[in-house]
Amino acid sequence: MKSLNTLDAVIKRFQNQTPIRATSLVITIYGDAIEPHGGTVWLGSLIKLLEPIGINERLMRTTIFRLTQDGWLMSDKVGRRSYYSLTGPGRRKFEQAFRRVYSAKSAAWDGSWSLILIQQLSPEQRKQLLDELEWQGFGVLSPGLLGSPRANPAEVNSALSSLGVSDRVVLFNTSAREELAGKPIRMLVRDSWGLPDMGARYQDFIDLFRPMWQELNDNKGRDQQACFLARILLIHEYRKLVLRDPLLPEELLPGDWEGRAARQLCRNIYRSLTPYAEQWIAEQLETAEGPLPAASATFYRRFDGLEKYSAQELAD
Repeated sequence: MKSLNTLDAVIKRFQNQTPIRATSLVITIYGDAIEPHGGTVWLGSLIKLLEPIGINERLMRTTIFRLTQDGWLMSDKVGRRSYYSLTGPGRRKFEQAFRRVYSAKSAAWDGSWSLILIQQLSPEQRKQLLDELEWQGFGVLSPGLLGSPRANPAEVNSALSSLGVSDRVVLFNTSAREELAGKPIRMLVRDSWGLPDMGARYQDFIDLFRPMWQELNDNKGRDQQACFLARILLIHEYRKLVLRDPLLPEELLPGDWEGRAARQLCRNIYRSLTPYAEQWIAEQLETAEGPLPAASATFYRRFDGLEKYSAQELAD
């Protein structure tokens, strides 16, 4: 079996973080590998899974404890073994976040904007509101004005209500007009959403993983463990970027937007690694009933569709 030489650089980058972000990585693993297979796994098999990345048993147990305390995970003890799964709220948070990671391109933009006047809010309230609405592509167009080209009205109203500021802001929805995607608004978007900085982060991702894609051109006889670790670290790094990205309409992005190339690269590597990674998951992870169930149908719709292979087909 061929190992992935380029995996070493990716693992080293993860290990060089101080401190190691084990909590975030475990969330990635649950979302990417465990939830599609029923959502529950024995802690012992999870510990073994991450040892090659440098997460030892002590760190893993501490991480799982914190995630349980924070309401992400819940445990079920069978005999002397503990099995962990996402809680209901944890699963909903995961679904909202990971939908952005694996989904296809956004729907076509109709040219309209949602605007919110926030002059009556305190600085702290403005920050809290923006934190809530960044998921929907809102940015600061001016000190007292937030704007988004792709907001969901129901979710906006829900955020305003949850923060108790519905009666202190003013909402506008513009009509679709061609000039709203012209050069002046694109320059405003560039500065308001910090696109140069976001583009530089995407370029770092491309520089880190492009050598792996080049190595994967020979798609026979791969090491299953290496493919699993590579897939987890790939989606972990990509997830961190996508959750920062306002996912603006194509019409508002630069022609050479790095986010497009990063998504295509991530998609290509993920689709190439997945058949081997799935074999490793099937052999290594356990539930109270035995091996993890087969992946759900929705799993195979990720990144515009994944292919299924048998163990024999991968070995040939």
